[in-house]
Amino acid sequence: MATEIRVPTLGESVSEATIGKWFKKPGEAVKADEPLVELETDKVTLEVNAPAAGVLGEIVAKEGETVGVNALLGSIAEGAAAAAAAPKKDEKPAAPAPAAAEAPKAAATKAADSGPAVARLAAESGVDPASVPASGKDGRVTKGDMLAAIATGGAAAPAAAPAPVQLRAPSAPDDASREERVKMTKLRQTIARRLKEAQSTAAMLTTFNEVDMTNVMALRAQYKDAFEKKHGVKLGFMGFFVKAAVQALKEIPAVNAEIDGTDIVYKNYYHIGVAVGTDKGLVVPVVRDADQLSIAGVEKKIGEFGKKARDGKLSIEEMQGGTFTISNGGVYGSLMSTPILNAPQSAILGMHKIQERPMAIGGKVEIRPMMYLAVSYDHRIIDGKEAVTFLVRIKEGLEDPARLVLDL
Repeated sequence: MATEIRVPTLGESVSEATIGKWFKKPGEAVKADEPLVELETDKVTLEVNAPAAGVLGEIVAKEGETVGVNALLGSIAEGAAAAAAAPKKDEKPAAPAPAAAEAPKAAATKAADSGPAVARLAAESGVDPASVPASGKDGRVTKGDMLAAIATGGAAAPAAAPAPVQLRAPSAPDDASREERVKMTKLRQTIARRLKEAQSTAAMLTTFNEVDMTNVMALRAQYKDAFEKKHGVKLGFMGFFVKAAVQALKEIPAVNAEIDGTDIVYKNYYHIGVAVGTDKGLVVPVVRDADQLSIAGVEKKIGEFGKKARDGKLSIEEMQGGTFTISNGGVYGSLMSTPILNAPQSAILGMHKIQERPMAIGGKVEIRPMMYLAVSYDHRIIDGKEAVTFLVRIKEGLEDPARLVLDL
């Protein structure tokens, strides 16, 4: 008996994924719920676990292939079938069957794995996908192939493969031998596309200010040990910034809104995205209803998200629905930057490196730990006065942390 391995539901608005890598080879034993294959979507990387214990059989979807929801990835042989499938110590692997014998099986597999649209058209028209010339990847029948076959009574010519797009001039032979070409992951492609779309769509501007971190740093130094002992998480700066941002968003609601066609959607809830850099790219998990959390609650959620991001365990749901984003380039040493909007949001706050600088305080020069702040915003919905006021409110909350506690 064989158990099929299929692509799980990938989440809202995600319809396909790319096979990242298989952790097992055909013939190797697998345990139930053991990770078998890694899928890369345009939002997150996830693992598909073994639905049952046994031996990994045929791998239908190879690394680098694009698959849809519920597509067949492979199979697991269970029980007696697993024992039969497992090669014995002194037994040589059986010779492959002739290509002619395998052809009908391959055609049937590819036709069956071509997606729900093809299956629906086949059921409605009576046209057998196995008899339709395929133009899809690895010989899979596409929806266009089926429509063409139906229009011509069941016979369709395969579509011509599109010519590869040349995006750059070829390198000199001496340089080309020292280059490495790596295909972009789905996540990286989406990051590139969304950031470019944000630049092309929004009337994006950035306003700057600076904040004296003396009081926040003193408060953190005074209570960090007691805080960690009670809450089990370190007291960082992000909790203060999230609370300051929420208070400022309540005062300037346009910063927490977005444009939908000719409407402005004002959001009376505060889901704060926190940008996290990973080896595979930038992800933005969302602290939902941040206005209802204490600083300790915010720090716990961010700590949890940070660990999940490093382990590649963030779910798609945890990265959706943000109303405002905070990005901390200071952890990498950035002194100042102009963050790009996380569309469809209308603003993003950029934190930066804390650096001691001479400041004029009460007519005297003092050395203070200062941080530059930046707010990039969509000028179509947020006026300059609102953006500047928003940033000033964040500055006031951080320079006098009591305001965050007293909700002032």
